[in-house]
Amino acid sequence: MTETTKTVFEKYEVRKSKKQKAAFRKYVKEIAAREGYTYKEEKGYLGAKNIVIGDPETANAVYTAHYDTCAALPFPNFITPKNIWIYLLYQIATFAALFASMFVAGFLIGVIMGLLRLTALDDRTLEIIGSLVSAAVTVGFVLLIFAGPANKHTANDNTSGVTVLLDTMVAMPQNSREKIAFIFFDLEEAGLFGSMAYASKHKDTMRDKLLVNFDCVSEGNNMIFTCKKGARKYMPALTEAFASEDFNVDIADKGMFYPSDQANFPCGVGVAACRGKGKNIYLSRIHTKRDIVYTEKNIEYFVNGAVKLAELL
Repeated sequence: MTETTKTVFEKYEVRKSKKQKAAFRKYVKEIAAREGYTYKEEKGYLGAKNIVIGDPETANAVYTAHYDTCAALPFPNFITPKNIWIYLLYQIATFAALFASMFVAGFLIGVIMGLLRLTALDDRTLEIIGSLVSAAVTVGFVLLIFAGPANKHTANDNTSGVTVLLDTMVAMPQNSREKIAFIFFDLEEAGLFGSMAYASKHKDTMRDKLLVNFDCVSEGNNMIFTCKKGARKYMPALTEAFASEDFNVDIADKGMFYPSDQANFPCGVGVAACRGKGKNIYLSRIHTKRDIVYTEKNIEYFVNGAVKLAELL
């Protein structure tokens, strides 16, 4: 484990509050300054603050990762990159559980009213109370996702991506450093707002620029590179840079999806590590206290590939 990775886990693994994010941004800028990179912060929607290292306008490619971390949830975010139907069914099931809890809450409040002999209330009043309870459950669920207590375990999502960027910044040879820019995006967990703001502000710069987004890369030996249409021309270089005998590497512009920041860019490539086999690969555990798996071999693979890709571009 590198020096920067140790520091991130010891001091900055949780990056959810304004104070926690500010402390992490300060650390990233310290590393950038130490390594001789230029840097700046850019504000975006809903208070997002992206950290831009190097010059994306002149760079051949941009490497990214989101640095914000999510709330601790009772259920994991389950992603099946090669089977969108299972992914959608899981999302539907999650929302179904929400609505079921609303109905249960409404039923229970009615039972409690009956037990407390409040049945003298007319039906309309009871309906209003039930609706208010259901609404409160819904609001509570949303608040849990966006403003709930921080998940203290973020090894895969997305401390893994953050450390890939930091280690790559340090490992990049001097003669390749101007070829690559790095962006640490904010508010990915809230809805890709940091990357959305950057893409909107720098539309011309990013129209034909390769963007490689590392998100959840530390658990699993199936390495996926989900390419947008504009990134097709970069697939041969990606294939050469990330070839491996130790991992199953899948670089494709069809038949896979990955919901992350690269979706906002024409030449975006979403990178993740998955468990499972064949078409049944998946990500799980993220967004929960079980997100504790950090495989150093994975990180080394992505850092080495990122350095080689810079040399090829």
